[in-house]
Amino acid sequence: MEETFEPKILAFCCHYCAYAAADLAGVMRLNYPTGIRIVEVPCSGRVEVSEILRAFEHGADGVMVAG
Repeated sequence: MEETFEPKILAFCCHYCAYAAADLAGVMRLNYPTGIRIVEVPCSGRVEVSEILRAFEHGADGVMVAG
């Protein structure tokens, strides 16, 4: 029985840019990996380094900040 690795990715997405694209993907019913979690933020420039590090501490394999 072979086990495949599926990374847990946390994406901090700007409300006006990247989150709008993610929302459009949902409206269009496009599929993306289940290991991706999207967090809407007012501005990607306001994401603190401590929040990124906390995500890794809580088990995230990767963090993306998209604006």
